[in-house]
Amino acid sequence: MTYDSWSWVIVMLISLSIFALFIFLFIRFVGHMKKEQNLGIESLKDTLVDKDNPVVLSADELEKLRQQKAEAHRHVQDVISKIPVIKKNVGVQIDNDALLRRREADHIKEATGIIKKDIA
Repeated sequence: MTYDSWSWVIVMLISLSIFALFIFLFIRFVGHMKKEQNLGIESLKDTLVDKDNPVVLSADELEKLRQQKAEAHRHVQDVISKIPVIKKNVGVQIDNDALLRRREADHIKEATGIIKKDIA
């Protein structure tokens, strides 16, 4: 074997040693930055998103959020149930006549309430 046939081995050894040096320096740098900034690398299990708790709230915060959600859901159902509807062929449609009568009745109640307050 000649010197020319061994040249790739020498180049490979030099490049691997430089690569190992870079890896060593990178590991030292990451360790220094973790120590300097008080950081920790999270495990993959901790980073997975829970479908019931996607924002990663504590148990108390999650329970409060669920109660608020249930209360909002009840409120929306209550508001929707007060809207007058008419059954049509396939679905339902808002009953505009009943809605108009309800608004007129509300205006009359407000007007008589204002008049009674002014008299008293």
